[in-house]
Amino acid sequence: MRVNKMDKYKSIIIGSDHAAYELKEKIKAYLIDKGYLVADAGTQSEASVNYVTYGKKVAKAVSNGQYLKGILLCGTGLGMSMVANRFANVRAALCSDIFSAKMSRVHNDSNILVIGGRIVGDVLAFELVQTWLDTGFEGGRHLERIQAIDN
Repeated sequence: MRVNKMDKYKSIIIGSDHAAYELKEKIKAYLIDKGYLVADAGTQSEASVNYVTYGKKVAKAVSNGQYLKGILLCGTGLGMSMVANRFANVRAALCSDIFSAKMSRVHNDSNILVIGGRIVGDVLAFELVQTWLDTGFEGGRHLERIQAIDN
């Protein structure tokens, strides 16, 4: 799914493995209901798959600027966060509480939210997603730190 410049800020790419498929589907519906254009990178069922495949799809799309933000889910979120953070320009944050989701944006300008489908229930997941999407990056000294990571 290619997005035009006007839609880029209301577009998000999402992906999961089988362990978090059900939560991915719920988050996808939540985002669509909120007016987001959602690209689903897979998986499309609860059949066992390799999380790396879907983590790479989302991280590559964010890394190359096709999407400004992405969401990844797997059983714990650990594998997806490890995969995503291997890509240039990706700052994937594994979050299971509201404060971490907020601070990942304020201080780290995270561009991929990672959630553990076996750790977080759907109500909390919706709150994490909304907090993460609503929170801006503070910049300043935090920008210097992000640049130091990239260098």
